[in-house]
Amino acid sequence: MEGLVIRHRTVEVNGISMHVAEAGPEVDAKGAVLFLHGFPELWYSWRHQMDHLGARGYRCIAPDLRGYGGTTAPPDVASYTAFHMVGDLVALLDTLGLAKVFLVGHDWGALIAWYLCLFRPERVTALANTSVAFMRNIMIRNGPDFVNPIEYFNRAYGPNYYKCRFQEPGVAEKQFAPAHAKRLMRQMLCHCFSHGVFCDEEMDDHNYPTSPLPPWLTEADMDYFVTSFEKTGFTGAINYYRNFDKNCELAAPWADAKVQVPTKYIVGGGDITYNFEGIQEYIHGGGFKEDVPLLDEVVVIPGAGHFIQQERAQEVSNHIYDFIIKF
Repeated sequence: MEGLVIRHRTVEVNGISMHVAEAGPEVDAKGAVLFLHGFPELWYSWRHQMDHLGARGYRCIAPDLRGYGGTTAPPDVASYTAFHMVGDLVALLDTLGLAKVFLVGHDWGALIAWYLCLFRPERVTALANTSVAFMRNIMIRNGPDFVNPIEYFNRAYGPNYYKCRFQEPGVAEKQFAPAHAKRLMRQMLCHCFSHGVFCDEEMDDHNYPTSPLPPWLTEADMDYFVTSFEKTGFTGAINYYRNFDKNCELAAPWADAKVQVPTKYIVGGGDITYNFEGIQEYIHGGGFKEDVPLLDEVVVIPGAGHFIQQERAQEVSNHIYDFIIKF
């Protein structure tokens, strides 16, 4: 991270105040790259990629998304739909004077990136998405036999699955209290979401409170995340999950739409999202390419987990750069 210079500012977009981190040239850049983080993360998750691409002449922009970090967290659960998120991003691009950007997403940021490419493809030059593939049957109500995502997850993984447990306001907040941020962040960043599992039972106890960090995460990195979530709590982040079903209803007019943006998809072989039932058959069997006709490449990094842009920072940075340099 030596040599990384981050500029910070707060902008007013779509009725909220959004904290934005930037790196690389402010003008005369090769292009702008918009990074979208996931759960439970911040702009900081993209520090390595911002350093890498900023040094190569790209203007790098990484906001704290609605409900996270230095960005407004509306109290109403209904304020966290995909339409709100896409609206935030379009307003951000307008405020920054950017007609189009290269787009990079991870986890929930990847889902939002897919929605942005569906709703406003004219704002995206190319997409390098990580972790979460485009999943029409999870993202869009698309027929009479459609099953709402939370019902699907409940059937597939049971009511204790974290996406299901997050649904009732107030319940998850007891477990995800700001006072528990240090333990929770250590568990989630180091031990959960990888190798096909989420640590449902382990999130309720005090496992791993002082376990060694993996080599890709320093104590200073962990402190950055923990300090932020101690201040904000996790409610804003959890509210994304409470809009899974609503997003599908809102996106129903796009039931037959395809993602018409040049795309590269990068995932860790041990990522929970790469081990959902049927997902590998979809990704490699032609369904993914059918839904994303301009899919350029699928990259599976063996042994990598969920937080791939941090865990395999150099590899992911290289993959993103090698893709966007084509445009």
